[in-house]
Order: sequence, then structure tokens, then C-alpha cells
Amino acid sequence: MKLFGITGGIGMGKSTAGKLLKQRGIPVVDTDTIARQVVQPGQPALVEITDRFGTGVLRPDGTLDRAQLARRVFAEAGDRADLEAMLHPRIRAAWMAEAEAWRQAGRGCGVVVIPLLFETQAEMLFDATICLACSAESQSRRLRARGWDEAQCRQRLEAQWPTEKKIARSDYVIWTDTTLEAHAAQLEKIIP
Repeated sequence: MKLFGITGGIGMGKSTAGKLLKQRGIPVVDTDTIARQVVQPGQPALVEITDRFGTGVLRPDGTLDRAQLARRVFAEAGDRADLEAMLHPRIRAAWMAEAEAWRQAGRGCGVVVIPLLFETQAEMLFDATICLACSAESQSRRLRARGWDEAQCRQRLEAQWPTEKKIARSDYVIWTDTTLEAHAAQLEKIIP
């Protein structure tokens, strides 16, 4: 089985790529989805987060207030490092288990959407890496459409490698300042 890792900056089309691939019947797991699952009530990671950051990061119903936690960890690198140490091993174990299930099922390929692919030194676990990229203007427009202000955008961008660095390390690059059809066609050339 050939395992592809898709990365890229925030707002550059990774989730869209995952949806396009799923529509073609290619198995895809998104680490952002896993990150949400491992912090659900009753999960050990949520207990660790609450122990480290306090109950102020919880909503009244006991679920994680992701916006509150983000404000804290993106403002302080040490807090972000602590959170990543709690979450990244769990996230990696989950996507690796999914990839192994695909392998056992005899799938020809699979895709992991992993924004921090290079930052977490995961590139050696993939047969090929793909970086999605777009112009800074498109990225900014997409992030504003999510309701983020300039400070939130800057904090998140500073928490990841610059897109140029990800492009340089990737096996393939897909430019997403285009139509969905062109995005899909680029993916199909790499992942037939």
C-alpha cells in the first residue's frame, strides 16, 4: 500500500483535498478530526488538559472549549508545547492504526491529512508527501471567512512552518488558487 501525507498551511485546502479524495473512494483520515476525538469527555487527554490548564478551558457541559484553549496556547509557546506533548502521540497512534487497517484490508493507497507533518517529523512514515499551497491573499481571505481576526490568523501561522519550507520538503505541490476541478485534477495526477 502506498501511503500519502498531505500537508500545507492553514486555510490552503487540505480538508477540501480530503473530501475530493474520499469522493473517489480513497481512504482518508484527517488528523484534525482525530484531534477533536481524543479530547472528548471521558478521554484521558481531556483529563490531562484540564489538569494542566484548569477547568477554565471547559464549557459548562464538560466539553473542551477549543477557542478558549487556542487563545491560551497560541499566545504562549510553552503552553502550546505542553498541549502538543499530550496530543501528538495519541493522534499519531490513531492515524497509524487507521493506515494499518487499510494495509490489512488490501487497499492500494491511503491518505493522511496532517497539517504538522514536517513539524512532527512524520515524513519518514509516508511513501510520498504532498503540500497544498495558495497565495497569501487567498489564505487570508479563507481564514477571515472562518471568522478569525488578524491576531488569531497570525498566531496560528506562526505556530507552523512557513509554507515555502513545507513546499521545499514535499515530494509534490498542489496549487489551490484555482477551481475545484483543477484541484481534483492535480490530486488525480499524483494519486491515481
